[in-house]
Amino acid sequence: MIRLTELKLGLEDVPVDHRRAADAPSETDADRAPVAHPIDKLTALASQALGIDPSAIAQVQVFKRSFDARKAHILAVYIIDIALHDTALEARLLQTFETHPHILATPDMQWRAPVLSAARLAQPRPIVVGLGPCGLFAALALAQMGLKPIVLERGHNVRQRTKDTWQLWRKSELNPLSNVQFGEGGAGLFSDGKLYSQIKDPRFLGRKVMDEFVAAGAPADILFEAHPHIGTFKLVKVVEHMRHTITALGGDIRFGQHVQGLLLDEQGHLRGVRVTDLNAQDDAHNSYELLSQHVVMALGHSARDTFATLYEQGVAMHAKPLSVGVRIEHPQSVIDQARWGRHAGNPLLGAADYKLVHHASNGRAVYSFCMCPGGTVVAATSEPGHVVTNGMSQYSRNERNANAGLVVDITPGDAPMSRSAWVAAFGDSLGARLFDDAQAMLSATPAQAHPLTAIVLQRELERKAFEAGGRNYCAPAQRVGDFLANQASTALGSVEPSYKPGVHLVNLADVLPAFAVTAMREALPAFGKKIKGFDMADAVLTGIETRTSSPLRIDRDAQLQSPTVRGLFPGGEGAGYAGGILSAAVDGIKLAEAVAGAVAAH
Repeated sequence: MIRLTELKLGLEDVPVDHRRAADAPSETDADRAPVAHPIDKLTALASQALGIDPSAIAQVQVFKRSFDARKAHILAVYIIDIALHDTALEARLLQTFETHPHILATPDMQWRAPVLSAARLAQPRPIVVGLGPCGLFAALALAQMGLKPIVLERGHNVRQRTKDTWQLWRKSELNPLSNVQFGEGGAGLFSDGKLYSQIKDPRFLGRKVMDEFVAAGAPADILFEAHPHIGTFKLVKVVEHMRHTITALGGDIRFGQHVQGLLLDEQGHLRGVRVTDLNAQDDAHNSYELLSQHVVMALGHSARDTFATLYEQGVAMHAKPLSVGVRIEHPQSVIDQARWGRHAGNPLLGAADYKLVHHASNGRAVYSFCMCPGGTVVAATSEPGHVVTNGMSQYSRNERNANAGLVVDITPGDAPMSRSAWVAAFGDSLGARLFDDAQAMLSATPAQAHPLTAIVLQRELERKAFEAGGRNYCAPAQRVGDFLANQASTALGSVEPSYKPGVHLVNLADVLPAFAVTAMREALPAFGKKIKGFDMADAVLTGIETRTSSPLRIDRDAQLQSPTVRGLFPGGEGAGYAGGILSAAVDGIKLAEAVAGAVAAH
């Protein structure tokens, strides 16, 4: 087949799909019908580009559709794959246009699982820790290879997890083991369900991710939209279906299983994991050992207790930069008008998004993060006495407000270096021990931060947000106009915050680091020049956003194994190798392949 890129049509040439952008469970078969494409017009563009008669084209498939809104007249931009009736002509055309940047052979996007012998398949089953996007796809790929993984997830399945999460949002009751961060589907479940990434993907593993999602019930349009998303309600069903696929292939998924540490022999070689069964009625018999020489660690970015355990067991890791800030909310109509102009409201375009960055004069970068069109700000803490925000959209993206993280980059050096701060973050014994380690590292190498340093800052800020919000999981919030004027808000304006359980109006300068406040006050007017209305006085800031990424990276080598604990395969967002659903899922597939390679070589 031949792939053609940069084929452009006006919006008036693209058929409008009048289906509802329905969210489960109310959707109908009509809502799931395939999206119509302007095949005749795309055929004409393809024949013109190749200099052939349209009748020579046997098949047209849309690979990608995006919208170019840089000018007042918005264009639909397509990438298509075509097949010709005459395969010999197809070969000649590819040779003729060999140097053309927008005409090339359609790449092979098929994932092919490594083939293992029966003897290799009979080895002890691999273990996957965590059932977020990385763990889910690692387990799926392992199961598809016949390796029958055992999956250990501390949280609950998606149905119970949804109920537990709503308890926090509606009744301010937090379940530390089942919430926005922990449970089947991981942190990506309660998000916009965004499925795009800037990772390099020469093997098209992202395509396998999309295909698996669609096979599990996701909308087929994620296969061609430039910025695909699923939404939480649909993700619940998709993740559930994928779990059943894994178990049907021989995988074993166990919920309420908290991994407490690794089992290592006298030489430090991995031989399994130590687990606490949170479902056990008898506390005296709720711990057990599970043996395996191959363990995938797909922890997610909030498994702070496990990070500390792995560190103490000698798993190599290091601190990395991350970001903190707030969620900013505007009326979605303001964003639509600024981005789409006279085309705002066009059903082809839907709710507009944005991506912004500003380099402040104090040396900090301020940028938008995890933008959720037509969504809500959600309570995302996983620890008692802490407040964390995140953003979420459903598939329809039809809520009143747009929201995004407005965050500032931080370094491990921004974290407090006092014994009291470390004890507050990790407890008396562990905190004191880690602080001593951190001090020793700084003495030996002043530029080297302790791997767990950023967690100290995250927890400190989250506790401050809890206090400022009223100690009941309400979040501290402020109007943008008041934030710029450095005064506490006393009343809301035209923008009603969507965060549940609710907000408490404050001056966020009392919660955020001073350098972040300075940088954000500079960035907001700059962003207002890029998106009209972004710095409107009534826009709402809700704090605090601290879980933008993992605070550390767990080291791994070319075989994706820990260099200090062989057989341990760290990956996904928690290990510092992904930044969203798609990249985490792709990393999960790579980990599964690495495990298969280790099994084959064993």
